[in-house]
Amino acid sequence: MPLLKLRTNVSIGADKTEAVMRELSGLLAEATSKPERYVMVEVKGDRNMIFGGSTAPLAYVECKSIGLSTAQAKSLAQSIPLLLGTELQIDSDRVYIEFSNHPAELWGWNGSTFG
Repeated sequence: MPLLKLRTNVSIGADKTEAVMRELSGLLAEATSKPERYVMVEVKGDRNMIFGGSTAPLAYVECKSIGLSTAQAKSLAQSIPLLLGTELQIDSDRVYIEFSNHPAELWGWNGSTFG
């Protein structure tokens, strides 16, 4: 149920993409206390993007989950930019993160919903 989508203007090779996806998946599972088997991550690099009038490395992240708390969002707001800085050399002030808490009855999986 946790879902993280990363879009960045940084070019990422296939090996680096897989490594970043795995790190984000583990980070999201730990931060939300959800089994990693339910975590989905999408990474799209080399996007045409601009932020603050500059095309310097940047990222837009969507993070959605059932029961996502304010405390979890604050924790992820710190850890995600740290990971992106280390792995993709994106400064934390060049990262926007959109958090969404979704009701279980509006999240479908395996032919039903979680609520």
